[in-house]
Amino acid sequence: MLQRELRVPRAGHRVASALRAVAASWLADAPREGLADARRSLLDVRDALHLATGRATDRLALQEQDQVAAELGLLDADTLLRQVYEAARVIAYASDVTWREVGRVLRSRTVRPRLRAMLSGGKPVTERSPLAEGVVEQDGEVVLARAARPERDPVLPLRAAAAAAQAGLPLSLHAVRRMAATARPLPTPWPAEAREQLVTLLGSGRPTVEVWEALEAEGLISRLLPDWERVRCRPQRNAVHVWTVDRHLIETAVRASELTRRVGRPDLLLVAALLHDIGKGWPGDHSVAGEIIAKDVAARIGFDRSDVAVLSLLVRHHLLLIETATRRDLDDPATVRSVAEAVGTQSTLELLHALTEADALATGPAAWSSWRGSLVADLVRRVSAVLAGNAPDEPEPAAPTAEQERLAIEAYRTGGPVLALCAQTEPVTDEEPSGDPEPLGVELRIAVPDQPGVLPAVAGVLAVHRLTVRTAELRAVRLPDDVDDEGAVLLLNWRVAAEYGSLPQAARLRTDLVRALDGTLDIAGRLAERDAAYPRRRGWTAPPPRVTVAPAASHHATVIEVRAQDAPGLLHRIGMALEKAGVRVRSMHVSTLGSNAVDAFYVTTGAGTPLPTQDAASLAGVLEETLRG
Repeated sequence: MLQRELRVPRAGHRVASALRAVAASWLADAPREGLADARRSLLDVRDALHLATGRATDRLALQEQDQVAAELGLLDADTLLRQVYEAARVIAYASDVTWREVGRVLRSRTVRPRLRAMLSGGKPVTERSPLAEGVVEQDGEVVLARAARPERDPVLPLRAAAAAAQAGLPLSLHAVRRMAATARPLPTPWPAEAREQLVTLLGSGRPTVEVWEALEAEGLISRLLPDWERVRCRPQRNAVHVWTVDRHLIETAVRASELTRRVGRPDLLLVAALLHDIGKGWPGDHSVAGEIIAKDVAARIGFDRSDVAVLSLLVRHHLLLIETATRRDLDDPATVRSVAEAVGTQSTLELLHALTEADALATGPAAWSSWRGSLVADLVRRVSAVLAGNAPDEPEPAAPTAEQERLAIEAYRTGGPVLALCAQTEPVTDEEPSGDPEPLGVELRIAVPDQPGVLPAVAGVLAVHRLTVRTAELRAVRLPDDVDDEGAVLLLNWRVAAEYGSLPQAARLRTDLVRALDGTLDIAGRLAERDAAYPRRRGWTAPPPRVTVAPAASHHATVIEVRAQDAPGLLHRIGMALEKAGVRVRSMHVSTLGSNAVDAFYVTTGAGTPLPTQDAASLAGVLEETLRG
C-alpha cells in the first residue's frame, strides 16, 4: 500500500458493501474472515479523525495522526497507521479475489466449452494444465492438483507460489486456504527444494507481488519467515519512502529480479533484497539489527556458512554505497579504502551494487536518478580497483571537464563569477503513467576565483530567487599551467529547481552573486523579510537537526555531516556558520531527499589540515545549535 496516499476510506466502506452485495447475489463469494472487523476499524478511525479535525475529512494527514491515535486509545501514530494498513489490506485482498471470481463466473457463462474448443481449432480444451508437482492451472488460476497432499508435502506452498508467479497467474483462494490449514511446517534447515522455490518466487518479477500478498493474507509468510511479522504493514516515517516496510521489501526483490544478470549469485541478491530492511521491526539501527536477523534467516532456509556471511554483510551495509557516493569525497583514498575493507571481495561488491540500485528504485522517485547511479557506479569502479590492488595511495583529483576548465579560465580572467545553466531530465520508466520525462531541475555550473564566502553567497542568492537545491557539489581546481600555475578556482555544480514560476535568467543570478560576494546584497535581511511576510502555519513538527563528525572519513579533511529538515535558506545558514567558524570548505556533497537535507562538508583549517578533534566537535555543536534556532 502506498503510505503517502493515506485516506481513511469511505472507499473502504463502499468496497465492503459491494462485496456483501456480490455475496448476497450468489454470483461469487468474498473472503469473509476479518472483513467486518476491517471495515469497523476504518470507520472508527474515520470517526476519530472527524472529532480531531472538527470537519468531515477522509485524509489522515501527518499532523493529525498522533491526536487520532490518542482518540482511539492507541499507543502512538505508528500503531494507528499499522492498524489502518492492515484493515485496508484485508479489504483490498477480499476485493481482488471477489472480482476475479466474478469475472471467472461470467466468462464461464458466456463462453461454452464447445465454443471454446471450436475457437481453439477444434481441439479439446484442457481444463487443468500441470505447472509443477501438485500444482495445476485451471480457469486462469493456480490450484492444487487432485493428488496433492499439503499435509505430506511441506514445500508445496512455496512450489505453488513459485509456479504461479512464473506463470503470471493468481493463486486461487481455495488453494491458499487449504495449504494454510493443512501444510506441515518446513524442517530447519529447509530442504534445498524449498530454498530454490523461494528464490524462484522472488525472481519472478512483478507477478511476485500478487502471489506474495495471497500467501500473506492467509498467514503463510509469517509461518515461513517468523521475523516477517514485525515488518508487516509497518509504516515508514520518511517522505522518501513510498511503501510500507513489507511491501518495500517485496518491491526491492521485484527490482532486483531485473538485475540478476549482472551478478554471479542471483540467489543471494534476491534473498538480500527480501531481508535488507528486516531490522526495521526492531529498535536501534535497522542495519545492525537486520544483520543479526539475516544470519538467522539465511541459516534457517539452508544457506551454507559462507553464503550466510555474505547475506548478513549485504544487509548490514545495504546503504554503504549510496551514502558514501553522495556524502563523501570519492577523490579521497580513505573513502574508497574504507568501502573496500567493509565489502571484502569483488563478488560481494557486485551484489551490493545491484542491491543498492534495487533498493533505491523500490524506495521512490526521490531516491534514485541517473546522477545518483553514476556516482554509485564511479565509487564501485574505484573500490573494484582497490580490491584488485591497483588503486593509488594518494588522491589524484579528477581532471575538470573541458566545460569546467573553460568556466574556470573565464572566471580567473574576469575576476568574477561565471554561470551556466543546463536543463536536465530523467527518462521515464515503463511503469510511470505519464510519457513525460521526470524533471530533475536545472544544472547550475558556477566558477568563482577562490575566496572566502562563496558557499553562503551562492546558497543565499539561490534562496532569494526561490530556487530549491536538490544536489550540490563544490570543489577547488587548479588552473592549467599555461594560464596560472598558482591560481585556484572554485567549481560548483548544483542542481536546482524553481519553487514555483520560471527560472531567473543566468545574467540576473550572476549580478546578484557579484553583489553577495562584495557585501552589497543583504541576503539575511531579504530572507528574514520574506519569512516575516508569511506567518507560520500549524502543522507537523519536524525532528530536530543533527550534526555529527564522521570519524576517519578522510585523512585530508574533517567531514561534518548535517541532517535537517529542508527549508529555504538552509544551505545559506550552514555556509554562514562555517564561514564564521573560520574553516575552509574543501568540498561538499549535498542531497535533498523528500523533505530531508542530507549534507556532508569536508572542512579544513586555514592551513589546509583537518580540524583538531576538540575543534571539530565544537564546530558540530555550534552548527547544530545554529540550525535549531
